[in-house]
Amino acid sequence: MNTIKMGFSQKDITPLDSIQTVGFGRQDEWSRGILNPLYAQISIWQSSDEMGCLAAIDHIGFSKQHGEFLRDEIGNLLSVPREKVMLCFTHSHSAPNDSSAPEYFQFLCSQVKSGVAEALQNMDFVYAAWGNAYTDIGLNRRSGCDTVDKRIGILEVRGAKDEELKLILLRLSVHNNVLKADNYQISPDFFGTVRDVLQAKYDCPVMVTQGASGNIAPKYFQSELLPPDASDSRFIRSETALNDMAQAVLLQTEPVIASLEPGPLKTISMYSRNITLFADVPSYEQAAAIAKEAAEACGIDGTLWLREVQRLLQNKTDVQEEEIEVQYLFLDTFCLCGVANEIMCEFALDVSRLLQNDFFYFGGYTNGCTGYFPTEEEFDMGGYEVYWSMLFYFMYHGRVFPLQRNSASELIRFVADHALGRNSDR
Repeated sequence: MNTIKMGFSQKDITPLDSIQTVGFGRQDEWSRGILNPLYAQISIWQSSDEMGCLAAIDHIGFSKQHGEFLRDEIGNLLSVPREKVMLCFTHSHSAPNDSSAPEYFQFLCSQVKSGVAEALQNMDFVYAAWGNAYTDIGLNRRSGCDTVDKRIGILEVRGAKDEELKLILLRLSVHNNVLKADNYQISPDFFGTVRDVLQAKYDCPVMVTQGASGNIAPKYFQSELLPPDASDSRFIRSETALNDMAQAVLLQTEPVIASLEPGPLKTISMYSRNITLFADVPSYEQAAAIAKEAAEACGIDGTLWLREVQRLLQNKTDVQEEEIEVQYLFLDTFCLCGVANEIMCEFALDVSRLLQNDFFYFGGYTNGCTGYFPTEEEFDMGGYEVYWSMLFYFMYHGRVFPLQRNSASELIRFVADHALGRNSDR
């Protein structure tokens, strides 16, 4: 007998007025109108002995403090601890900066909590099925590197009694920045267009979550600029880039969705495990060289970053630490697993191989966004994902330098070792 329930709701979180955005490191980050509305999508899953909330939010990713606050608020509504609430940020670079707009953050939290209450009201017994489509809409940012997680994870949810389509959940692993730094309009970027296109096709809610896309750029882009993450002949400039991406997703997912046969779910499980990793503080000479390189390559102003490096060194701080929460949501063998960092696609591929489970999706931007997390190979290459991005995002991430080189292997092993069925205490 099926004993799993699911409830869903969607709430508009579009700001009413011009607001500061975050995502491009521009001098002027004020928005200029709305291209498409932003949404928070909430799904609640319940069995006889477990309840968990999965929310997808159109935002680049909260600070850990804001993420924990909202998770606790949701947990209070559901009478569950924080680890039973997973926030998946779509990582749109055209959404508000909640850190500089407390009124907007308060509004967003209110809308999400209202959505949680609505989802609780429409809980129903459900069947589910999952599968993978494969797509070429993402390209590795490093020219000459072909490593990409091509999987589009698909979860189809239907009513257990009437077989009505209740929800299609997708997992995409592509940076959500088809729109570049010359776009000043509020937008969920191509994730929003994917939702619109598939909702029109299937007449049901479509929820899109972000994967391990730290080094994966969208194949199509819409901009008059020549951005550093779309600067070679592999990338396609297009006035219809948002729709180009969405149509490619529809083309690849449609036959897989048609083949799925939902059935009863046996188990759901949501839990977290924590690991502490470390980041070195550079010498001032090393920091000055990085700041000079970033200014020449990308026009990034590292003045505040250099000041913070100097402050840490004066205080005899040569290492910073970061406690990383690894959160899991299992629906039988289908698993969404995440950390707050911008992890590279290799993280997801390696964990999936270790677990021998193509339906295990390790992703970033979960419960917050705390900066790029490079692989060992990426670490050795330096550049934007390793150093330069820290120069203007350090104030949100709580550290000034990337995690130590061996941290990638440590995290990958940790994630696999604590997956359901691999750990003695689960």
